[in-house]
Amino acid sequence: MRRISQLVAAIDRLTLTTGQAVAWLLVAMVVLQTLVVLLRYGFDIGSIALQESVVYLHACVFMLGASYALKVDGHVRVDIFYQSFSQRSRAQVNLIGSLLLLAPVCLFIFWTSLDYVQQSWSISERSADSGGLPIVYLLKTLIPAMAATLLLQALAEAGRAWLQLTDTSAAPPQ
Repeated sequence: MRRISQLVAAIDRLTLTTGQAVAWLLVAMVVLQTLVVLLRYGFDIGSIALQESVVYLHACVFMLGASYALKVDGHVRVDIFYQSFSQRSRAQVNLIGSLLLLAPVCLFIFWTSLDYVQQSWSISERSADSGGLPIVYLLKTLIPAMAATLLLQALAEAGRAWLQLTDTSAAPPQ
């Protein structure tokens, strides 16, 4: 049980660190979007690369922030019944949901995205737009990265739920 607790804590630390780092991308995204608007409407200057960089940052925030949202319970949940459940029932729902729903979806996304990403890397895929960013392959790499980080956090959530169900004193805090 102690090893599960340590593993859960380690994954949580990784997820929290990643989430806090990704949050700074939001600041960069706001600054760049403001710059795009100022240049376009104030100076009649457009930049496809600058516009695409905002989209890329948004993708990074969404894809790399998914595991953080799960960790801090910021994800979408149908709370009609869950909010009235006991701690034990919530742990059971979290354990089953993490292992039977979330983990298989993450594995499926990871596995099916590998060929897609590998093909993009093999041709050093670039933007289809003239003047766009030449790093589409990096953007596509976020797909398996999201699946991997979300899977890790799903396993941490399952571990936390297991610890709550078996020995409440060993369960690391949320």
